[in-house]
Amino acid sequence: MASTTSDSALQHTPAPTFPITPAPKLPDGQYVKTCGMIVIGDEVLNGKTRDSNSNFLAKMLFDLAIDLKRIEVIADDEDEIVEAVTRMHKNYDLVITSGGIGPTHDDITYASIAAAFKTPLEYHEETKRRMYEMGKHRYKMDEQTEEQKQARDRMALFPKDAEVLFVQEDLWVPVVRVGGKVCILPGVPRLFERLVEGLAAHYIPLPPSSEKPYRVLVHTKMPESSIAPFLTTLQERVKKEMIRVGSYPKLMQGVDVSLIGKDESRLKELAEEVVKELKGELVAQGKLGQEAKAPPDSIKKEYFQPSDTHTVCPWKGTASYYTVKIGGEVIPDAAWYYPEAKAGKAKEIEGFVAFYKNKVKIHE
Repeated sequence: MASTTSDSALQHTPAPTFPITPAPKLPDGQYVKTCGMIVIGDEVLNGKTRDSNSNFLAKMLFDLAIDLKRIEVIADDEDEIVEAVTRMHKNYDLVITSGGIGPTHDDITYASIAAAFKTPLEYHEETKRRMYEMGKHRYKMDEQTEEQKQARDRMALFPKDAEVLFVQEDLWVPVVRVGGKVCILPGVPRLFERLVEGLAAHYIPLPPSSEKPYRVLVHTKMPESSIAPFLTTLQERVKKEMIRVGSYPKLMQGVDVSLIGKDESRLKELAEEVVKELKGELVAQGKLGQEAKAPPDSIKKEYFQPSDTHTVCPWKGTASYYTVKIGGEVIPDAAWYYPEAKAGKAKEIEGFVAFYKNKVKIHE
């Protein structure tokens, strides 16, 4: 009797891993300053799918000091995709698309972007191979009909001469980059997040640390209408200094006032003024992405107990966690740090202790 592969055996077959694309030499002195994002999908516009990818990208780019200038949500319509991609490719240093790259008839992002750049489509054999290898440990790929195989292969039909970047060892899905700056990503959030992190880690020139602005955050219990006149006047005063003033109300919990600029000492002066005028308190300060991080020698170790929790970020490395114990209160996994951060930008945060803002309140 011929042997067959059981479904249970398929489920227990270890998933394969693949080499990532070698990181290119990035241009010296040139880096991405601006970005536009296009979320593609009828399912987002009709409310069947909630978009979280734009929020994830916005937070990541903010920490990297890349200015996300525009987010557009558009339909699965070739003309709309062509227009949006063409316009953003002209206006911004980086363009990220999300959605529309699956195997079904309405997944038209690759074809539409190929049309935007007036180039044909062609199959990418390495992507087809990785897709097959990844899929066969979960499904009986050889039992698919020809129509099903053609639908599967549509996910490897890319604009000709595009860069195909494999940025994660455990994913067959690549980031397809067209025209040097339009990066095509899937809409599935867990895939989008992993791929955009891998892309940022090695394949786009990021702003140097010297270009990262500082931010101070002041919290006041006053209502936003009461502080609006002062903030309007303040913004007019500091506009020429390239300092941005923002206010972010929290329902029934007051307002956070944000000051962003490159002159740290000037921001501290302004923060003192804001605290005084708005009867507020300084809740965070530092370079973007590091406001709630503390140098390792600044914490009182007696309050920090190492946790068994560890998480992995593709471009930062493996994070270790602390449970914070203070005043009889135990806060599990309230802080984390990267004991050995990966090379590049991540080295800037090696050893720094970060805190979950919804778990721990930091006082200067």
